Amino acid sequence: MDGLKIDEVAKQSGLTKRTIRYYEQIGILPSPPRSDGGFRLYSQEHVDFLKKITNAKEVLGFTLQELQEFITLSDMLELQRMDYRQVKGTSLQREKLEKVYQTVNEQLKLIEQKKKNIIKLETDLVSLRDRAKEALIRFEKEEL
Repeated sequence: MDGLKIDEVAKQSGLTKRTIRYYEQIGILPSPPRSDGGFRLYSQEHVDFLKKITNAKEVLGFTLQELQEFITLSDMLELQRMDYRQVKGTSLQREKLEKVYQTVNEQLKLIEQKKKNIIKLETDLVSLRDRAKEALIRFEKEEL
């Protein structure tokens, strides 16, 4: 049975072996088949998937819970897109397209909430910085 061992997957994905096993344990990463000796044998799809979720986690700042939700929606979206392609040109096309639309909206809601949280944090930090600067200016005037 051909496949990549966890060392190679860790190297290609930039994750630790521990993280890869943890993602598998909590259900983020689908379990790979095992060799006769019991070693996990990953595919290139596993590596690509790990890169995708690492990107979502780092770029979007998702927690593991949000990441699981985002992945679930991504998987659902892919299935819906395949369903849509199969019924293209039929009366079911609109129904399938509405499902795709709803799933994309759910993903966008997750991202929008993340953006709001980042903007709130930025606003709070700018306010704190401005108050600190005003206090520094007052100290400078008092020293004169």
